[in-house]
Amino acid sequence: MLIKFFYTLRAAKLPVSVREFLSLLEGLKAGVIGAEGAASIDDFYYLARTTLVKNEALFDKFDRAFGAYFKGVELLTDFSKDVPLEWLRQHLQLELTPEQKAAVEAMGWDELMETLKKRFEEQKERHEGGSKWIGTGGTSPFGHSGYNPQGIRIGGASKNKSAVKVWEQRAYKDYDDQLELGTRNIQVALRRLRKFAREGAELELDLDDTIHKTAANAGYLDIRMQPERHNKVKVLLLMDVGGTMDEHVHRVEELFSAAKTQFKHLEFFYFHNCVYDFVWKNNRRRFAEKTATWDLIRKYNKDYKLIFVGDATMSPYEILQPGGSVEYNNEEAGAEWLQRLTHGFPNYAWINPEPQGVWQYRQSVALIQQLMHQRMFPLSLSGLEGAMRLLSK
Repeated sequence: MLIKFFYTLRAAKLPVSVREFLSLLEGLKAGVIGAEGAASIDDFYYLARTTLVKNEALFDKFDRAFGAYFKGVELLTDFSKDVPLEWLRQHLQLELTPEQKAAVEAMGWDELMETLKKRFEEQKERHEGGSKWIGTGGTSPFGHSGYNPQGIRIGGASKNKSAVKVWEQRAYKDYDDQLELGTRNIQVALRRLRKFAREGAELELDLDDTIHKTAANAGYLDIRMQPERHNKVKVLLLMDVGGTMDEHVHRVEELFSAAKTQFKHLEFFYFHNCVYDFVWKNNRRRFAEKTATWDLIRKYNKDYKLIFVGDATMSPYEILQPGGSVEYNNEEAGAEWLQRLTHGFPNYAWINPEPQGVWQYRQSVALIQQLMHQRMFPLSLSGLEGAMRLLSK
């Protein structure tokens, strides 16, 4: 059975190796689950995910593959209705014959969900037993403590382990590497760009050195402290604001928030459409409190990773021509400033929140890609991880 499970995971594009599969079998043989009784399908799920999945970005694919292989699963369903707790007390254990069990399997998932919605609308009181209403016991596919091989358990612990769609809860579905990002999975992706060093005062217990010194001191406790570990990567973040970027504000804010939590050394500035001779930190005072782009190049050394964030959607003239800016008469073309920046910061990348499928239809995107030497990545988990891998080299 588990060999077929292994091939199901491989068919779902999960990079599961034979060695990891053998680790799962060793865990089962050693009694890691079921040591104090029969192991449940949930126990096996967590053991299998721990031994077989190396990257949390793959959790959703694993859930889908697991749910496709194991049919007897549970679902906790919430239709924003309060179900009285006393309904969920077990008052009746109903055993059905094999023929009766086969008869109730005829209802499919779509019909099951539609019928449940109607029951919530129609039912006005507590019900126990029977084959239709939501309650306890009985053969209704809705409720608790009864039996239906294709039912929904509402409240309480699983009894027959026969409700469908447990893995459809898919708590990790936003980790899919083709989906747009939220703050949580942006943080996961940014972790690839980390290099730790111990900095500051001695605030943290050095366990290894404490054990070594205590042993060398004939057992007398000799506590050793050490500085905390901090991510020493330095990031210079330049973000496009206004115009066509307005529709991407939320996702860029998430990226900015995640970056602030991941990088101790983070400097950020704003620009509009293309970088010219100045940038700014306060959008309301963008023309009063400007920072010369030359100052960025002079102030921050080449250790900084340069990250542009923008949709690269503009008139080609804004990139190629002096005076092309839509806001003022710039003396030098944006392309000149982009080349100076990428020369000043050899580790650079451009993150584009626009869907990658539309890039080919916009001339300005092609121009920016050329100036970035094709170091443009979409704002998806796979795109952001690709950018972080490039910058970490």
